[in-house]
Amino acid sequence: MDAIRLHAFGPPENLVLDEVPDPEPGAGEVLIAGRAHGVHLLDTTLRRGEPGPLPLPALPTIPGREVAGSVAAVGPGVDPGWVGRRVAAHLGAVPDGGGYARLVVAPLEVLHPIPDGLSEAAAVAMIGTGRMATIVLDAARLGPDDQVVITAAAGGLGSLFVQAALRAGARVVALVGGRSKADQLAGALADIDTAALTVIDYRADGWLDEARTALGDGGATVAFDGVGGDSGTAAASLLSAGGRLVSYGWASGTATDVPSDALYTVVPIVGPGAKPITDIYERQQRALALAAAGTWRPLLHEVPFADAARAHHDLESRATTGKVVLV
Repeated sequence: MDAIRLHAFGPPENLVLDEVPDPEPGAGEVLIAGRAHGVHLLDTTLRRGEPGPLPLPALPTIPGREVAGSVAAVGPGVDPGWVGRRVAAHLGAVPDGGGYARLVVAPLEVLHPIPDGLSEAAAVAMIGTGRMATIVLDAARLGPDDQVVITAAAGGLGSLFVQAALRAGARVVALVGGRSKADQLAGALADIDTAALTVIDYRADGWLDEARTALGDGGATVAFDGVGGDSGTAAASLLSAGGRLVSYGWASGTATDVPSDALYTVVPIVGPGAKPITDIYERQQRALALAAAGTWRPLLHEVPFADAARAHHDLESRATTGKVVLV
């Protein structure tokens, strides 16, 4: 079978298309013929060989922890009725999940049947990105009285936050990196009233003043930040006293600087102070249902399977809109 393998830590070009033996499912496992393979920012960290939340894999390795497709075969003890069914699976917190492969072995207990009408690419976005979105939104507790600032609003997570905030009746300031990303975000909001939405290009001069004007004298009550660095710090500066900075990562490489005299509360989703997450499967199921119902419309940045190196390059250079998926 074809698989994307990493033979040496380094740049995206180190991801190469190889021919490897077909895997076989063991007891309690299924073999998935993949049609969509999720690419996560953590995959790029592992590829570079940098320390992070997961140990580095032994090389060569097949990266990837998210896959969707159809069941091609089952192992001993698994109902053969699974064969042919469309499924999505998150392969867990492992450095070498094997998700960037045409055939992927997965334990039966992590499988999710894909709802009718939902594409494999959208499903693979929901089991990773959608799952995290439910965690962040539950912590944010949005309501119609909120004024919300969202960094990376055209990203896989950010676009879902914009949809959820508008549906909750909040006023939203969505920060995006360029006009094209603003246009693509608009495509995910086709059936939502956007009267309370202001989209701002954070690369333009004076964007912070534009955001303050959009928020009015009250300032923001909630800021979603998965970027960190200067962008996260600037977004946090828009918070009013008693506001909530919901921090779910630092894609820039550095965390948001929170001054010791900050008048807002930090709600950590990852990192120090974050609460453990124990209901992962249920959250994946919930995200899939929201997408199937049309409540969430995931933005997707689809890249041909063989071009995994380009997918990593696009993700690291912030050239993506939505969830990056190999198809």
